Amino acid sequence: MTSPPSSPDSLLGLALLGKTGLAFAVVVASILLCGWLAKRLRPGHTRPGAHLRLVGSTQVGQRERVVIVQVQGRWLVLGVTPQHISALSELPAPADEPAAPGTPLAPAFAERLAAAVKQRLTPAGNDTP
Repeated sequence: MTSPPSSPDSLLGLALLGKTGLAFAVVVASILLCGWLAKRLRPGHTRPGAHLRLVGSTQVGQRERVVIVQVQGRWLVLGVTPQHISALSELPAPADEPAAPGTPLAPAFAERLAAAVKQRLTPAGNDTP
């Protein structure tokens, strides 16, 4: 028994489909890799079990920075240059720590904003709440 001959057009279509599938797999893998790297390298991000957290930093020269790092309830003020890192000061971490970026604002602010918007939207002379 002989197999039916394959046409060159069907082989070309299969090769094109394979190339397209491979390109799609590469794009999906790249997206997943970028997402993983973004989570891993996020500034101020602490991994479970990590005892180090970046509180803040500021540029003081072209390549010099002052960085505040929290380590086990203590703030370390560090001077950072391309050559070395120097401890400038050590402070106890304040009890009222500043809110981390991305945390919701206090409810009092939300209530005040809602009241201000409501007051702005009510017509003048209408005192009904």
